[in-house]
Amino acid sequence: MNLIRTVFVLVLPLYLISCGTQQKLPNYLEKMTDSTANGEVVVPELRIQKNDLLSIQVYSASTKPEIDALYNMTTVSATGGPSGGFLVDAKGNIEYPRLGTFHVDGLTKDELAAQIRKRLTEPVELLSNPTVIIRFQNLKVTVMGEVGSQGVLNIPGERVTILEAVGLAGGVTEYGMKDEVKIIREIDGKRQIGTIDLSSDKMFESPYYNLMQNDVVLVSTSKKKAKKAEQDVVMQRVSFGLSLITAIALIYNIFR
Repeated sequence: MNLIRTVFVLVLPLYLISCGTQQKLPNYLEKMTDSTANGEVVVPELRIQKNDLLSIQVYSASTKPEIDALYNMTTVSATGGPSGGFLVDAKGNIEYPRLGTFHVDGLTKDELAAQIRKRLTEPVELLSNPTVIIRFQNLKVTVMGEVGSQGVLNIPGERVTILEAVGLAGGVTEYGMKDEVKIIREIDGKRQIGTIDLSSDKMFESPYYNLMQNDVVLVSTSKKKAKKAEQDVVMQRVSFGLSLITAIALIYNIFR
């Protein structure tokens, strides 16, 4: 009995240390105050990047549908299928049948539409009063780290915020650092890494609040998880030690 009492005296401090207080992680928008009177929301326009897949539709004032069909890619695509689109190549170009090559990397949809309209009307008017509608077909972001479900998110629309992306990924886990979420972004061939605080009222002012295509969102692991892992190891060792001592004590009592 003295042996078991001695073991408990030695083990109890370890148990109390392992159950020590842990740092509380912030909640979403925890530092947010009422902002009803704030100005209107400004959504930055996406710019075309290499490997983007674009849908381009052309219409005109012509009363002859067969003429529109020559330049309208709604039924015939650069990838060979009815549901395909124009894939921006490694040089940042697309090849438009009958109109030639367009360098699109870094352009907005409106800027590309203006270039297409110009080739349709100058120096020869191929279509009368053409309208060009462009859409992104492959807007996607990747969410990794301490979220409910890591992976690539395919966005059906053309806008996604950091909160929406995290929500689609199952939210930040109890071990994720909401106040230090990293976003990896490529612009003009250069990689940027930014940080955004999901608990702060300054989040909406960040250039990383509205995500861009191909962004990578990384939710870091807090020290809380590492501490818990250490605690689990300590408790496993404590449990093993107690079991071993108990077994020895029982054997001792039987054969003494």
